Amino acid sequence: MAKAIEEPDFEMERRLGDSGAIELRRYAPYTVAEVTVPGPADDAGNRAFPVLAGYIFGANRGAQKLAMTAPVTQAAQPPQTLAMTAPVTQAASADGFVVQFVLPKGLTPETAPVPNDARIRLRLVPARRVAVVRYRGFWSDANFNQNLGRLTTALREAGLAWRGEPVFSRYDPPSTPWFLRRNEIWLDLD
Repeated sequence: MAKAIEEPDFEMERRLGDSGAIELRRYAPYTVAEVTVPGPADDAGNRAFPVLAGYIFGANRGAQKLAMTAPVTQAAQPPQTLAMTAPVTQAASADGFVVQFVLPKGLTPETAPVPNDARIRLRLVPARRVAVVRYRGFWSDANFNQNLGRLTTALREAGLAWRGEPVFSRYDPPSTPWFLRRNEIWLDLD
């Protein structure tokens, strides 16, 4: 089945657990537009969305409109990123949250339109290996923490180490019924 909205390219290495909801993926490099906003976690996406949407809808040099892609990601901006050995909630940081829009394939930080808003940074996300848990539903701390727990438990059982902050990834627009929304949590693997 073809994807209606473009997503970054990845290869799935394998699945963990019986449900098949946990995957190990290798992502190719991709470019993002990102902004850091204050918390709390459940409001960070709402604060960042108009800034980033303005950019892709033409608030950039050249007034170029860009296609909407998925996912929109969100991660705590820690004072210092350390290797993780236990679940960390998105409320764990006082430094805010980095929210990212993935830019269409073929754009790089050098070729993407320059943002009019100085808060927006363009950045290349390097190739990396990621562990992912997929789930449905609304954003909530309880839903996030439950699924992050599933992911970290599966990684420990598989003897895999991870680093950095968990990344919450939203794939569907707010108009999508809650029970159909695709969400993922990503952890970078060592």
